[in-house]
Amino acid sequence: MADQQILDRVIAVTARVLGLDPQTIKPEHNFVFDLGAESVQSVELVAAFEQEFDIDMDEDAALAVDTVGGAAEFIEQYVK
Repeated sequence: MADQQILDRVIAVTARVLGLDPQTIKPEHNFVFDLGAESVQSVELVAAFEQEFDIDMDEDAALAVDTVGGAAEFIEQYVK
């Protein structure tokens, strides 16, 4: 499981990009099926995560991540 601080930041960014209440976002939520992200928003999420954490991710690999918790674990590899 990802570091709680990273997870909290991923949830905050996800909420901002998708216009959702952060309180309603759970680690197991799928970006597309549970949170309603469209393909253009997925790209926006990757960019927002890179900006939030000041990292450069492999975009194809990042876009393959489908859950909030998965995104936090993926990002954790870059920031640790």
